[in-house]
Amino acid sequence: MSPPRNVTTGTFVAMTTPFDAEERIDHDQLAADAQRLAEAGVDGLVPVGSTGESATLTHDEHVAVVETVVEAVDVPVIAGAGSNSTHEAISLAGRAADAGADALLLISPYYNKPEPEGMERHYRRIADAVDVPQIVYNVPSRTGRSIDPATTAALAEHENIVGYKAASGDLGLVSEVVERTRDEEFAVLSGDDGLTLPTLSVGGTGVISVAANVEPERMSALVRDALDDEYALARERHHELGPLFRALFVETNPIPVKEAMDVWGYGPAEVRDPLSRATPETRAELEAVHDALGEPDVEGER
Repeated sequence: MSPPRNVTTGTFVAMTTPFDAEERIDHDQLAADAQRLAEAGVDGLVPVGSTGESATLTHDEHVAVVETVVEAVDVPVIAGAGSNSTHEAISLAGRAADAGADALLLISPYYNKPEPEGMERHYRRIADAVDVPQIVYNVPSRTGRSIDPATTAALAEHENIVGYKAASGDLGLVSEVVERTRDEEFAVLSGDDGLTLPTLSVGGTGVISVAANVEPERMSALVRDALDDEYALARERHHELGPLFRALFVETNPIPVKEAMDVWGYGPAEVRDPLSRATPETRAELEAVHDALGEPDVEGER
C-alpha cells in the first residue's frame, strides 16, 4: 500500500469551477486549471468547496469535478464533500473518496445550526463511515454557527479527522484550536488568505487559498518561508499580496476570484445563478492589482 499523501502542510488551492456561457461545467478548462496550478508548485488542490460553487452543483456534477481534477494531476486532491444533512454528507463523502480524492473537506452543517453534541456526532459519523483523511471546515459566516474549540479537540482524537480549516476570521479561536490539539496528529490550515501568516505564526501548517488560483507561486513562497521560520521574507510576501487578498473579498466569494481568473488570463469569469458577475469597480481594482504585482519573482516561477 502506498503511504498517505500530504494533505495538511503547505499551500492548497480552493479551486474555482469554470462554466461556459450556458453555465455548464467546462471540464477541459478545469483540467487545464488543475495542471497549471500543479506545475506552479502548490502542494494540493481543493475542488468543489465554497470557491468551487459547490452549493449550485448537483451531486453528479460534484463527483464529476472531483474525477476530472484527480485524473488531470498527480498532486493530492482534497474534495469538498459536506452537507447540512449527515446522511447526505456521508453519501457525498463516500462518492468523492471513490472518485479518487485523497482527503475530504467537510463544511459544518449550515442553516440547521446544531449544538456541540450534534456537531460532534455529525463529524464522527462521517469519519466512521468513510475511511479517508478528513478536514473539519469552520466558516461561521456561511453556516451561522462556529465549531467551538472543545468540539474540535474531541474530533481530533478520531484517526480519520486530521485537520481543521480555519475561516472564522478569529485568530484567538485559531490559536486555541492549535493549543488544544497539540498532542494529536492534527493540523490547522488557514482558510483566510489575509490571516495565513498569523495562523502559521501560532502553529498552523498551511493554507487552503483562494488567492492561489491566480498567484500560486507567491502564495506557495509565503507559506514555505513561514514554515522555514523565514518570517521577514514571509512578511514581505504577505504585504505584497495584501491588495489582492482584499480585492478578492470585496464581493461574495467566488465572484471576485472568477473575475481575477479572467483578468490574469486563466479562464472564464462566468458564475452560476444566483451569483452575478463582478461589478466594473471590482474588475478595475483587480486589474490594478494585477498590473502592480507583475510576474512573480520567486522559486518555481512560471
